Amino acid sequence: MASSTTAPQPPSAPTRVPRRVMAAILLGTVLNPINSSMIAVALVRIQDDFDVSVVSLSWLISSFYLVAAVGQSVLGRLADQFGPRRVQCAGFVLIVVAGVLGPLAPSFGWLIAARLLLAAGTSAGFPAGLALLRNASGGHRPPPSTLAAITIGGSSSAALGPVVGGALVALAGWQAIFFVNAVVGVIALPLSLRWLPRDPQHEGGVSLATVRRLVDLPGIAAFAVMLASVLALLLSLVGQPLWWLVPVALAAGVALVLNDRRREDPFLDVRMLASNRALLGVCVQYLLVNVVAFGVFFSVPLWLEAARGLSSGAAGAMVIPLAGVAVFATPFAARVVARSGERPALLAGACAMVAGTLLMLTFSASTPLWAIVPVTVVLGIPIGFNNLGLQSALYGASDPERTGAAAGLFQTCRFIGAVLATSLLGIVFADGVDSDSLHTFALILASFSVVVLAASARAVRR
Repeated sequence: MASSTTAPQPPSAPTRVPRRVMAAILLGTVLNPINSSMIAVALVRIQDDFDVSVVSLSWLISSFYLVAAVGQSVLGRLADQFGPRRVQCAGFVLIVVAGVLGPLAPSFGWLIAARLLLAAGTSAGFPAGLALLRNASGGHRPPPSTLAAITIGGSSSAALGPVVGGALVALAGWQAIFFVNAVVGVIALPLSLRWLPRDPQHEGGVSLATVRRLVDLPGIAAFAVMLASVLALLLSLVGQPLWWLVPVALAAGVALVLNDRRREDPFLDVRMLASNRALLGVCVQYLLVNVVAFGVFFSVPLWLEAARGLSSGAAGAMVIPLAGVAVFATPFAARVVARSGERPALLAGACAMVAGTLLMLTFSASTPLWAIVPVTVVLGIPIGFNNLGLQSALYGASDPERTGAAAGLFQTCRFIGAVLATSLLGIVFADGVDSDSLHTFALILASFSVVVLAASARAVRR
């Protein structure tokens, strides 16, 4: 039994993931988060080209999150069953197709369809990547530095989305944010086929019956109808409210719960959440954190372009401090968590989130651009601290035997938060984007931040 005391150390050498394998995995995992925020600086150009309202633009954003909320969990299960290499490569094929179709879209509806396809393709990267890491590590847990690379890659790519998007739009128009995905996909697909370890031969091939058995179609349908109904209801509040969607959303929620009781492995494990209050708290807090994070990602560049007259490239450049701080805050947060646990990190992140959203109230048409930079710096701190702190809290709150299911719920909450953020954006900016509407939106984000701070403070006292 003496060897058990040194169990955490040996994996670092024999389970080190080859650099080429790691590079191929990172190419897949960063595309979803960067696409989730990159479109922020293209909204004004898209609105002008297709002559649509801010409410309609909200559907372009939210549809991506609706598909991703479902796709991450579904594709993770398919990766376990049919092999992560196959799933990741299939995702790259969808990404290439979406990247080509987006710039050719003849109408706004077709553009949304291309965005949905892009969401499905990029959703393969994270679940397939984690499975590939496990396989490349010989079935053992990968080294902490490897896991940190995935975390930092996801967080920093989301933060850098507006920066990259601003440069692309300035150089080649909004079409470039779609086409760049096709370029990455064309490069990444052959590299994945060459560098990633081959999947085991699947007996019987990939059959429709096997997919239907693995995928909880009724649960997915109920969840999608419920979330889409809530989103449509919220967006309709700026005009003629669609109150008939209330019973639709309630009926879909009831169907989701009933399906959860009937199925052994449901898409959204309501029973696990109901029986684990600690996990429920972590998921709700993560949802609220992402309402604020995505609200900032979209509102600040949109205001800089529409109200301040900045170009897409300049608006993206103004977000560079936020992205840079988010990148550097993540490893610092990792040291705080390693030394003192996740609670101090969560409290620090929540305090910065409250301060940053309240500082947005100082933005006006006459605010010097240099005065906006310190605010974006403060807003970058919570991205690193909250994401890493809540991921650490997730492990502590989860049943070790159900960590995968808990991680799926965790990711779903991220996208639900993003959907709520974009629906609030559509409501507040329905009559136009100006400093007054930005202040209203900032107060809403600040109220969510206060709730997160209260939850973090309560966790610290326990």
